[in-house]
Amino acid sequence: MIVLTNDDGFYAAGIQSVWQALKPLEDVIIVAPESEQSAVGHAITLANPLKALPVKTQEHGLIGYAVSGTPADCVKIAVTELLDEPPEMVISGVNHGGNMGTSIIYSGTVSAATEAATMGLPAIAVSLDSWESRDFSVATEFIRNLYPLVLEHGLPEGVSLNVNIPAVPRDEIKGVAVTRQGKSRVIEKFDKRVDPRNNIYYWLAGEMTFMEVEPGTDCEMVRENYISVTPIHFDLTRHDALDRIKEWKLEF
Repeated sequence: MIVLTNDDGFYAAGIQSVWQALKPLEDVIIVAPESEQSAVGHAITLANPLKALPVKTQEHGLIGYAVSGTPADCVKIAVTELLDEPPEMVISGVNHGGNMGTSIIYSGTVSAATEAATMGLPAIAVSLDSWESRDFSVATEFIRNLYPLVLEHGLPEGVSLNVNIPAVPRDEIKGVAVTRQGKSRVIEKFDKRVDPRNNIYYWLAGEMTFMEVEPGTDCEMVRENYISVTPIHFDLTRHDALDRIKEWKLEF
């Protein structure tokens, strides 16, 4: 069994494309948020109960559950409650919009894969680097090629794969690059507006700013039309800083 999830919501085109691509090959089930949960990061629901609504079709029967929670909630409840046994893998996406650089810390799609990794499951997060394109064919083709390799070779403990797909036709893809996470991020900007009752409100906007040009980062390689595959880990410790901080001789 492979669990499919995302942060765009159960009925988003990206995750439905993955389900259509993998259904003939594997036993797959969608466990995804009932509504969009973009940029919720690794949030989990504590103050409210979760609902998991079964979604069925006449042709396929039960295709999954729409969950009233975050992407991380979806992984947790799928593994611990909804499935009879743990899945072989979790695939998160295809997300609408790239998840690269430091912006991945906000991504619910990436966080779902990270949550699976914390639970000891191999996991892949896949994003299409476009807010406009609805063509997920390159992404689904790459998923079909990648997931058997992950099942065959496994991943190191706690590691998941963050995959970003350039939004170009297949014949313009130059190849696949194993990359490191870049430093590029979304530069915040707020659009100040006034509602009909003269109340001021702010709408968060922004754009990706490239902070490096060296090859080998996810942002740079996707910009060069390579599919980027980045191994990521939930351990946020900067290990090379430990000794330097110890030299401060902290006391209390």
